[in-house]
Amino acid sequence: MSVLDLFSLKGKIALVTGCKRGIGKAMAEALAEAGADIIGVSASLELRDSDVELSVKAMGRQFYAYQCDFSGRNAVNQFVEQVKKDHPVIDILINNAGTILRKPIAEHPDEYWDEVVAVNQTAPFILTREIGKEMLKRGSGKVVFTASLLTFQGGITVPGYAASKGAIGQLTKAFSNEWAAKGVNVNAIAPGYIATDNTAALRKDENRSRSIMERIPAGRWGNPDDFKGPVVFLSSNASNYMHGTVMTVDGGWMGR
Repeated sequence: MSVLDLFSLKGKIALVTGCKRGIGKAMAEALAEAGADIIGVSASLELRDSDVELSVKAMGRQFYAYQCDFSGRNAVNQFVEQVKKDHPVIDILINNAGTILRKPIAEHPDEYWDEVVAVNQTAPFILTREIGKEMLKRGSGKVVFTASLLTFQGGITVPGYAASKGAIGQLTKAFSNEWAAKGVNVNAIAPGYIATDNTAALRKDENRSRSIMERIPAGRWGNPDDFKGPVVFLSSNASNYMHGTVMTVDGGWMGR
């Protein structure tokens, strides 16, 4: 097999959560360009003719749209039941959907904590457990979580986000420990500071934005396209001997 063939996803089908915009949209487009058909799901994804659907179809791939509010466990379970019925074989699972709610810890309400943990931690666990069961039966599959720099650090005013992304790092390892020998690769990508909706408040804060930029060796904020290569790599045969890894895509931040 040639090196380029190792990265091919021809004939595969990938489920991408949080695919409507930002990093998730870029990941869905990259997987499609590499040959995969896409199952896309987001809380507010248009069920017809979304930007991501049009982009994927323009590459000659199929796109199947779903909506799911990942903050509700019943909604997650109903989505899992439906998508498994509609698509008995899902080769690749990209757990990208996430949310962030900012408020100082002393003022951080329970409802902020509950929502963030439900979306960022509980939903990906349920999805991976349930979709992964079928991967285990087949003896093959790729799971990629979206982690964060806050998988390793505590952050400021985002305790629920930091806790949930720390948990994603541990879930990546926990799933991998049990599934690596059974043909299922479980890894994660940890974005640095990326110009998306989630970081709009930071980029608008002149002091925070400047202090962040001073710590990024690459000298720029990341953008969603920076994740196209990494997600194809972790979803393809090129990463067959990678298990339980949290790959940082951060402009060198963790190197500091």
